Amino acid sequence: MFAKYFESRQRIDELAANPESNLLEEFTLRLWKIGYAGITARRHLRAAEHLLYWTHKNRIASTNLSPDIIRRFGNHLSRCTCLRYGHADREGVMHGVRLFTDYLQEAGVMTSCNSDDKPMDPELLVQFRRWMVERKGTKDSTLSTYSISIRNLLRTAGTDPATFTARQLRRFVLNESARQGFAATKNCTTALRMFLRFLIAEGKCRAGLDASVPTVANWCLSSLPRYIHADDVEKVLASCDRTTPVGIRDYAIVLMLARLGLRAGDLVRLRLGDIDWKNASISITGKSGRPMRFPLLMDIGHAIVDYLRRARPPSGTDALFVGCRAPFNAFASHCAVSVIVERAMRRSGVVCPSGGAAHVLRHSVATSMLRGGTSLQDIAVVLGHRSSVTTQIYAKVDLPELQKIAQPWPETQSC
Repeated sequence: MFAKYFESRQRIDELAANPESNLLEEFTLRLWKIGYAGITARRHLRAAEHLLYWTHKNRIASTNLSPDIIRRFGNHLSRCTCLRYGHADREGVMHGVRLFTDYLQEAGVMTSCNSDDKPMDPELLVQFRRWMVERKGTKDSTLSTYSISIRNLLRTAGTDPATFTARQLRRFVLNESARQGFAATKNCTTALRMFLRFLIAEGKCRAGLDASVPTVANWCLSSLPRYIHADDVEKVLASCDRTTPVGIRDYAIVLMLARLGLRAGDLVRLRLGDIDWKNASISITGKSGRPMRFPLLMDIGHAIVDYLRRARPPSGTDALFVGCRAPFNAFASHCAVSVIVERAMRRSGVVCPSGGAAHVLRHSVATSMLRGGTSLQDIAVVLGHRSSVTTQIYAKVDLPELQKIAQPWPETQSC
């Protein structure tokens, strides 16, 4: 198996002579199946070999690689004098070690090999997440967002909700708002209200305390939709190099966002089985959990077929879009999709008018539809808005026409 990544007979014999050569050979097979490139796989094998050399030297069994042992090995790298083993790139070595210990755990060689000492969430937060899933069916992505603010609250105010006061909660929100933007602050207040309602329902804090969480000042439809013009959308699409696997994938992603007005999270959740080739449709599960059917447009169909045939690597997941580097997993979050769009905009020279490049394409689709004569009600259906009020923001896209009917502010000249 070593010959898959090594041509030198001497190097292969060195690996075969290792007392734990069977583990290294199985680890090599795992890297090969996942699809790691030669240069990367050799680096990970060297890290595993270094770990085994160090454990053998310190008389530690390979079946006893506890988090503490892994941490000790990491500390050893800062003063490592082991011959033939690199240690300058500590982060790279530890990444290879984590992959190796993951393999050992899956192979049943050891029972626990988690080298990341992640702190456990407070029991109150664990109970809240369970309550939200059971009572409201809240998605994990939403709960992860809520958990950020709740962890900060419990760290600041303590873990005894009976001691929470209105002044304390208001001070916490003000402190949070001082270091983050409007959207993050709004998420914070929403999370706190839901958390306090859970505590009230469970009898852990005073009733009515949720009303003390201040409301973030915001006026309905006060902002303008951030979008780019149709010509710029085509420039962004043209910036994807469709002669490379990465470019083929990125083109399919940007095209679906630009033609269907999807959210970045919609593409993360999209599975191979969601495409109905016979009836030329795509089933999209939005953030509300409700499935919606979209037409499989010809150019989108061709882009997906091109991606599946020429660019999508073999993967153990049924997600349509996966990473372009081993281990070829599904995207972890919507942020990965937005980064792809940001890079495409940067290549094309198109300036993104706001954060969240993928959502800018969604706004651009709606704006283009409205200028083409589509009604707000129809746009609401395409975008999956449960309320048409949300869609009314697009009624303000034609600023020159709005200026003609705008009334002057008292005692000032007309705009």
